[in-house]
Amino acid sequence: MAETGLVHIMAAHSPLSAALAEEAGFDGLWASGFELSALYGLADMSLISMTQHLDMLRAIAGRTTLPIVADIDTGYGNAINVIHAITEYELAGASAVVIEDKTFPKVTSLAAGGRQELLRVSEFQGKIEAARATRRDLAFLIIARTEALIAGLGETEALERARAYEAAGADMILIHSKTKDPSEIESFSRAWKGAVPLVIVPNAYPDLDAERVKALGNIRMMIYGNYGIRAAVTAMQQTFRRIIADGGVQNVHKEIVAVEEIFRLQRMDEVKKAETRYLR
Repeated sequence: MAETGLVHIMAAHSPLSAALAEEAGFDGLWASGFELSALYGLADMSLISMTQHLDMLRAIAGRTTLPIVADIDTGYGNAINVIHAITEYELAGASAVVIEDKTFPKVTSLAAGGRQELLRVSEFQGKIEAARATRRDLAFLIIARTEALIAGLGETEALERARAYEAAGADMILIHSKTKDPSEIESFSRAWKGAVPLVIVPNAYPDLDAERVKALGNIRMMIYGNYGIRAAVTAMQQTFRRIIADGGVQNVHKEIVAVEEIFRLQRMDEVKKAETRYLR
């Protein structure tokens, strides 16, 4: 962020998706709870455990050189749970965590009619303070996410919460919105006078591009929160339906990557070299 002003973070749910994001040129990875839940065919409602999410993050960290922003939802409980989570995520290879101010268990933000209940401000401040006190590396970012706009509480409430979370020691504020245009986010950004920068997740309002974000001046991170899993589902749906319609793979095999591309992503050449060198 110091070098470019704005970083682009792509969601990942596996080492393979992380490798593809790195090759594409993203600045970092979002270890997404939503995408991992979808991978298991489960709703994003705190059904995936911290252990499952940590297993994914460790696997990703072992496959990429990019920094990883971990989506830890509500911190898996109260401030004591947050202390445990920060310790584990820092050891697992994360460079940052995002903690949101909803009650546990949470409901995914963009679900129509979903239950969106927020914690008391003081209780969430305690979580941020606990996270900040626990981290070992000062470069490990604690990002506080307020769901005030998602819950329909308005900009004034969102700003008050953001200021309180900054006072508790948050390094950045993630402001989230489910409006179909970026006006709510742009308004918040213009009203934000805090010293820490903002993070956004432009899923519901895709028209807000990097040029417009840079013009706002205080947003330093854009997280593309569910595009990896949506792209994967799109491709699989189309391919699987085509195979059924065609009665075989005689057409789709020409439209998808060759198996040699999978071998490349699996680093098969390195395995072959190791076999030649070490297997006797």
